[in-house]
Amino acid sequence: MTLNIFFITITINRKKMSQEEHSHLQEIERIMEENKRKYLDSSHSTRYL
Repeated sequence: MTLNIFFITITINRKKMSQEEHSHLQEIERIMEENKRKYLDSSHSTRYL
């Protein structure tokens, strides 16, 4: 009788963001929030015209 056992270990390391990448993501989030606010403001004001 033979017993074959295989163990596989997978390690996932998150990539660390550079300062430039972090700044870029913050800028994207800021722009998205600003656009969302503008959209909501414009849709709110045109609804009552």
